[in-house]
Amino acid sequence: MKTAMLEREGFAALVLRLRAEGISDLDLLTAVEQTPRSRFVAPHLAEHAYSSRTIPIECGAFMEGADLAVRLIERLRVKPGHRVLEVGTGSGFMTAVLGRLSERVVSIERYRTLVTDAQARLDSFGLRNVILRHGDGAGGLPGEGTFDRIIVTAAFPAMPRAFTEQLVHNGVLLAPIMIDEDRCIMVRLTRTGSRFEREDLFEVPYLPLTPRVAAFL
Repeated sequence: MKTAMLEREGFAALVLRLRAEGISDLDLLTAVEQTPRSRFVAPHLAEHAYSSRTIPIECGAFMEGADLAVRLIERLRVKPGHRVLEVGTGSGFMTAVLGRLSERVVSIERYRTLVTDAQARLDSFGLRNVILRHGDGAGGLPGEGTFDRIIVTAAFPAMPRAFTEQLVHNGVLLAPIMIDEDRCIMVRLTRTGSRFEREDLFEVPYLPLTPRVAAFL
């Protein structure tokens, strides 16, 4: 009962903060509500699941604050029928929300432990349109066709060309780009034919991307 109350109160507070930012998309908020964030964090951190703070997870990784996670998905503009590529599964929270909004999600993660944990959570929600891959996402997912939406949650020194080549016409890419040694900004790239429109959105707390799969975790 305590957990259920924390979920209700946490989600309600999140909705108020998001609406203050102008985010009120009903489909998005419903998908978030159907994906209880306390299921993605350690039990002793459940009270912080809907806060704006980052939350540590396994393998030295972290889970985005609730506000940032929803803001990113909103900026991605996911629609039913879209194929989505996510680089950096992490806890699997954004993966699950994306799965509720799109036709198919493929998510890549370099840590096998995170893949295993996220898969168990996705299975518990009955999400069958999400595929998790343990692999190196530095070059996207060549050989798997193109995607309507791509989101990356590890920072590059410059916009990665490999990802732009995996976008369809009118496709959208969100990727963090380093602006100095300690800061990065989320960039949205929209493809129109062979042209790309770039929008610099806001600073995000992501770390530089580490290529290759993790050796032990």
